[in-house]
Amino acid sequence: MSEFSEGAPCWVDAMFADVEGAKTFYADVLGWTFGEASSEYGNYTQAYSDGKAVAAVVPPMPGADAPSQWCLYFASPDAAATAEKVTANGGEVLMGPMQVGAFGTMLIAKEPSGAVFGVWQPGEHKGFEKMGEPGSYAWAEVFTRDPAKADGFLPKVFPYGAQQMDPGDDPEMAGMDFKVFSVGGAGNPVLGRMKMDADFPPDVPPYIQVYFGVPDCDEAVAKTQKHGGKLHFGPMDSPFGRFAAVTDPQGAAFAVIDMSTTVGEMPSFG
Repeated sequence: MSEFSEGAPCWVDAMFADVEGAKTFYADVLGWTFGEASSEYGNYTQAYSDGKAVAAVVPPMPGADAPSQWCLYFASPDAAATAEKVTANGGEVLMGPMQVGAFGTMLIAKEPSGAVFGVWQPGEHKGFEKMGEPGSYAWAEVFTRDPAKADGFLPKVFPYGAQQMDPGDDPEMAGMDFKVFSVGGAGNPVLGRMKMDADFPPDVPPYIQVYFGVPDCDEAVAKTQKHGGKLHFGPMDSPFGRFAAVTDPQGAAFAVIDMSTTVGEMPSFG
């Protein structure tokens, strides 16, 4: 993985008050190993799967009281230009653009309906060295209560095409408002968008759910619960894989998916 198209997910990281606890948890659930903490960059610590960089964990900045959560970064050839597009289209830049040594330039932003995301302009750090396999990033979805705001914003900031899912006759998909954003044509989907329904507690803000690949969804859920994490949805079979939504012991939400176990017909997108 050397080059990422503009708008493609390229990296993910999370802040944890207990970094050592996070390392223990993700080592067991996702099979990660960890490099040395970079004291020059706030003890930023990369995670590896089969020796390839897949994510990072970092302690909170001094004085920060933010909850633990995964942040997904989208690739950009020019972070400053992307920041201008964010603000011009109703979003908010929360941090940056900020150069991170020779590694690249980052910013953190919020789309108009409230989901927070990152932007990464690569330097020496290109992004994921492995993805779409067990132990690595697999997929992501914007969960929002106001799809119109997210749908209007995302294709103006990144060069996305969009396809709406047709639920067809599947009773499990009836009433589901799901859209997929692609780069370089409909054959290259990079991001989903799901409308949050009444099943979501009202105090849960819009967010981006990151999916990590696992060889066995049920085993990953059992390990999550063994460490004090929580199961929120699933495990459920789908045409894309068997997946479940969980939170780790420090409250960071993510999903696990076994992409080798698929059930049912792929839905159509119009």
